[in-house]
Amino acid sequence: MSSTPLSPRARYTVLVVCFAALVFDGLELGLMPIAAGSVAKSFLGDAFTKELGGLWFAKLNASLLLGAAFGGIWMGSLGDKIGRTRALGIGVLFYSVFCGLGYFVTSLNQMLVLRFLVGIGVGGVWPNAVALVSECWPKVSRPVVAGIMGAGINTGIFILSRLTAYFHITPEAWRWVFAICGVPAVLGIAILWLVPESPTWLAARSRRREEADTGKKAATPLRELFRPPLLKTILVGIALGSIPLVGAWAASKWIFPWAELVAGSANADYKSTAQAWWSVGAVLGSFFGAQLASLIGRRLAYFLISLGSTAITCSLFLFTEPMQPIFLPLLFCQGFIATLFFGWLPLYLPELFPTRVRATGSGIAYNVGRFATAAGLFFAGTLVGFFGGNYAHVGAAMSLIYALGMIVIWFAPDTTNKSLEE
Repeated sequence: MSSTPLSPRARYTVLVVCFAALVFDGLELGLMPIAAGSVAKSFLGDAFTKELGGLWFAKLNASLLLGAAFGGIWMGSLGDKIGRTRALGIGVLFYSVFCGLGYFVTSLNQMLVLRFLVGIGVGGVWPNAVALVSECWPKVSRPVVAGIMGAGINTGIFILSRLTAYFHITPEAWRWVFAICGVPAVLGIAILWLVPESPTWLAARSRRREEADTGKKAATPLRELFRPPLLKTILVGIALGSIPLVGAWAASKWIFPWAELVAGSANADYKSTAQAWWSVGAVLGSFFGAQLASLIGRRLAYFLISLGSTAITCSLFLFTEPMQPIFLPLLFCQGFIATLFFGWLPLYLPELFPTRVRATGSGIAYNVGRFATAAGLFFAGTLVGFFGGNYAHVGAAMSLIYALGMIVIWFAPDTTNKSLEE
């Protein structure tokens, strides 16, 4: 029974629900890059400065990323232990409930704690959604399905940008968006009750039980991953997951407070417009990343994405600025190129690991990078003072992290023709 494939209807249910979970994941990830300035101004009042605003932007986003790093490891391991579906539902409940509580905060430190707890859910959703979908769909569909998964997060960011373009986030009115981001708790409950489990995981659990009945004790997923033969694989996976994350948060996300600062209060919707242009490019990029990897190979695709991300991000920060006519089209291009990574990763990372450790391995590879990303954000926050409050110079300096991808990828195994079946 555990090895019986899912019906087409069940497989589409899994795909739609996992996509929705990642869309709401995107709402959480996109929230603070456009709300942090208003939240900080609300609590700091007359004490607010560009340097202090930049520091709190870094702190609030780094707090979420630290939570996501812990959540990705913990809930990825939980998905291998209790099932992809249960861990996915728990992750959605985590990010929804704790974001909704942000409506009631009375200080920036309270928000800091809540963003960490939101991050646990944000980090936990990705490895379980990706593992569940990867195992429920046949190999011939995987590049398309991986592209859909990659596009989920950026679709959420786009939806948020359109919502905040019509209902502005300001120092006087920002709590409403936290209440809205608490609504997906309903989806978390539905996942726990209605979504089928991965037949591949169920079959692996049956084998583990048979081995336990014969007295054979299997290693825990974490222990197995961090010893040969998987040790090198997990370390390379961590590096490949870290580079686009650090680039996205320590470099690319500075675009939005920069846009808000240059546009000023007279153009309150410009930051949302900028996020919309970026997120449209990002939705397309995160879909086509998997298609590019399928077409030209995993390693060459990652190399070219790294090269393009370095060039376009540096150019955006150094050769243009918000409110110029060329800025938004370049922002669209940066969103497209730099997020090709996030279509590539859902296709590649599950291919690195066997079923018994797939959610744990994918979770660690993707989310350990968030420790480095949080550190990078704190470092970028200190650079605001060094560069005299110039957000463009901070973004340009931090965008050089993308160039590391051109080196690291050649240490990674080529899984282009590898099946997920063990």
